[in-house]
Amino acid sequence: MTWDFDRPIERRGTESNKWRKYDPDVLPLWVADMDFPSPEPVVRALRERVAHGVFGYGPTLEQVTELHELVAARLGRLHGWRVAPEAVVLLPGVIPGFNVACRMLATPGAGLLLQVPLYPPILRVPGNAGLAADLADLARGPDGRYAPDWDAFEAAIGARTRVFLLCNPHNPVGRAFTRAELERMAATCLRRGLAIVADEIHGDLVYAGHRHTPIAALAPEVAARTVTLLAPSKTWNLAGLKCGLAVIPDATLRARFHAARADLVQTANILGYTAAVAAYRDGEAWLAALLGYLEATRGFLVDFVRRELPGVRLAAPEATYLAWLDCRGAGAAAGDPYTFFLEKARVALNDGRAFGRGGEGFVRLNFACPRATLTEALERMRRALAAA
Repeated sequence: MTWDFDRPIERRGTESNKWRKYDPDVLPLWVADMDFPSPEPVVRALRERVAHGVFGYGPTLEQVTELHELVAARLGRLHGWRVAPEAVVLLPGVIPGFNVACRMLATPGAGLLLQVPLYPPILRVPGNAGLAADLADLARGPDGRYAPDWDAFEAAIGARTRVFLLCNPHNPVGRAFTRAELERMAATCLRRGLAIVADEIHGDLVYAGHRHTPIAALAPEVAARTVTLLAPSKTWNLAGLKCGLAVIPDATLRARFHAARADLVQTANILGYTAAVAAYRDGEAWLAALLGYLEATRGFLVDFVRRELPGVRLAAPEATYLAWLDCRGAGAAAGDPYTFFLEKARVALNDGRAFGRGGEGFVRLNFACPRATLTEALERMRRALAAA
């Protein structure tokens, strides 16, 4: 079966946040959803479920369902990580998951270790939970590739620090951290007594030559103190259906998580659950085709930036469909590239300043769209820089 990822899909008029935020003449390459239809088995399952016509309560927290079994089996097949189906916890999304986990693991005034620049909802967790942000800057090499700064990582952990909130693959810098890097992070957390909350929502979107390793899969002692968060939303473009998953192998930690979410964060909605089952059961062929398309698009983007956008630098992302553009040498765009490209090119990107320390002078570009859409956006950016 083949899929046409080049076919444009009109998303205006569908309540799409991505496409309704800006004026109609603006090309939106910002928020992290894809401009591709979800796999046909998912659409078919939703159509059949809607045709049933009854939308009562779905699975309760106590039930182990087909989705739990599918996710547990997939983790074993892809990563060699053997977890029991009951270790999988249904959620309405990853964001509520890491907020609940951090509230559970740290009391107000405690410290939360974060590697910056970083996905804005993760940066908001300390404020949400009354925690202190213990920030460790990622190191950026001469080639633009980021890596952990181990001195900064150790120095950011103080007496108050209780939790490390890991983003892997990392949003926005596009790193799929290596096993050796993750082992060093985990060893430091074990030695310093930190729990780990791992946002691994982009873990299925990793390119050739790289690999996603769940940090909890490294060793039983790491899994015992880790809450891993994932979802079908980025993988199969299901973000609006609000279904996420936590994987918590330790029964005591899992019971604490359930207690922390009680009557605040419920299970997935019934259509999100239906879509997730279909995606995990029947979506692998579509995902393989998607990754091929995204990898080719990534190559096109990296080459275009290098040749046509003077002063803009980009290290090819190892994972995600998000590109982290360094515009600090791009003339008129250098000071505020987000506003420059929005006003002068009519292209909406994410403002790097929203990603915290280390984000000034950067923008994040979502390239999960038909190649023609990306080409038009890049041409607009090229013309804007040439005219400045």
